[in-house]
Amino acid sequence: MKTALFTGTFNPFTIGHADIVERSLTLFDKVVIGIGYNPEKATSDIEERVAAIQRVYKDNPRVTVEAYNDLTVELAKRHNASAIVKGVRSVKDFEYEREQAEFNKLLGDGLETVLFFAKPELTAISSTTVRQLKQFGKDITPFLP
Repeated sequence: MKTALFTGTFNPFTIGHADIVERSLTLFDKVVIGIGYNPEKATSDIEERVAAIQRVYKDNPRVTVEAYNDLTVELAKRHNASAIVKGVRSVKDFEYEREQAEFNKLLGDGLETVLFFAKPELTAISSTTVRQLKQFGKDITPFLP
């Protein structure tokens, strides 16, 4: 079974991550979504992020979601992943992820990285906007993918 790891900080209201997962499932048998967090800079909504993304995939046994706070390659090893998938929106993102791919390949004993360019029509709602909406008691569920 070929497993891919899709990692990031994942604002659960980002439109586009579902597309990357769907495209990943055409290449891999399983996708593990790893939501990174730093316990020293803990975000208060990490559980909310995990729960929101788990709801998106609750009926898909080929997708699992978990939070992690160590190196991406360590998470990949725990899941026996053969690749990391990333979505990029620009050439700048691509260059950054290409550098990270070399680093991950060395640390992960050959761990490959697959980069998908995000579809232009799939744009993100910033975490700042989401926090501001929540602060003023606005309903943010319409922004869920």
